[in-house]
Amino acid sequence: MLRRFWLLFAQAVTVLLAMVFIIVTLKPQWLQRQGQFGRQLAAPIVALQEVAPALTGRTDNTPDSFADGAQKAMPAVVNVFSSKAGAPGSRDPRMNDPLFRYFFGEGNVPNKPAPHAASNLGSGVIVSEDGYILTNQHVVDGADEIEIALADGRKTDAKVIGTDPETDLAVLKINLSNLPTITLGRMDSTRVGDVVLAIGNPFGVGQTVTMGIISALGRNHLGINTFENFIQTDAAINPGNSGGALVDVHGNLLGINTAIYSRSGGSLGIGFAIPVSIARSVLQSIIETGTVTRGWIGVEPQDVTPDISESFGLSQKSGAIVAGVLQGGPADQAGIKPGDILIGVGDQKIDDTTNLLNVIAQLKPGTSAQVHLIRKNKPLDVALVIGKRPPPPKRALPSDEGGDSGDGSDGNGDGGSGNDGGGSGE
Repeated sequence: MLRRFWLLFAQAVTVLLAMVFIIVTLKPQWLQRQGQFGRQLAAPIVALQEVAPALTGRTDNTPDSFADGAQKAMPAVVNVFSSKAGAPGSRDPRMNDPLFRYFFGEGNVPNKPAPHAASNLGSGVIVSEDGYILTNQHVVDGADEIEIALADGRKTDAKVIGTDPETDLAVLKINLSNLPTITLGRMDSTRVGDVVLAIGNPFGVGQTVTMGIISALGRNHLGINTFENFIQTDAAINPGNSGGALVDVHGNLLGINTAIYSRSGGSLGIGFAIPVSIARSVLQSIIETGTVTRGWIGVEPQDVTPDISESFGLSQKSGAIVAGVLQGGPADQAGIKPGDILIGVGDQKIDDTTNLLNVIAQLKPGTSAQVHLIRKNKPLDVALVIGKRPPPPKRALPSDEGGDSGDGSDGNGDGGSGNDGGGSGE
């Protein structure tokens, strides 16, 4: 009996030693001390690289997610539904039948179709606890009714406080309590390459956030608005985003989305937003006076191009040449003549017509300004009194059939929509 027990013990020891030998030879790390029993057995079989646990109080300025900025701004971005009655005077085609017209007359047509109510969809941004909303002028232009839908599900009617067609901005007002508001950013610290988020209601699918960067600043000569100083971004902007917010990664408002460059009506990665600096100025002016007052001198300017410079033998290569002067206007009264080249106003240099337009518009009507010009290749200074810029002529709106078509957000053609790019000269 004892001998049998000894044989079993010897066999067990032999097998155990054989296993230890194999482990030492092939997997020596299994026998390394880990400070705690079973710790090595819990290690992963395959070496995996995992992100470190989230740290509090990060010191870098690059977030791993833009969720915080989006969540901060999204409650203040609203959906704007505007509608207007169908065009008056639409004729029922059955009235072309003399017999039909004899029996029923113009006013007694049975089953006459109800007039079509055109609708428009856009976005807006709540900028004040008092209920003031910034949006695009083309979103609410000609609307008989405007309804605002908040991100929290509340809906209410809105009143138009004022519009500015020359920048395509409008100010609405709603009367609700506990309104979320957006924080205005600063353009002086904004740079090309900064990450931005576009928030709106594209195609009516619901509030959506897209991400991109600032592609350019100070974009103009686009023919979209009279006063152009756009932020260009590649964040996806589509029909319904008009009037929505362009924010930085911290959720601060940088601009109001207004147009895209598109051949198909969809986003091609070239979108334009009105800078918050312009939006703030228009907002304050409309709230205070109901309109936007700008300076005006009554000239028709034209860029000094190399061809014009060569044709007229001009030594001046920049500035704005006066192609026409309004009779009795501020420029006419000051003695400015066609052919003069405006090169400066006060201490500001004039490089082209867009620059002239923006500089003059910032001057207060009734104030005196020193205009520097060149007449027959000789410098001349002229003092004039700034006038008040007249309102732009009412433009015909394109059809809105098919959603947000023709509203500056869809970009029919090659350069956004035809938001009043003309103006009344300078």
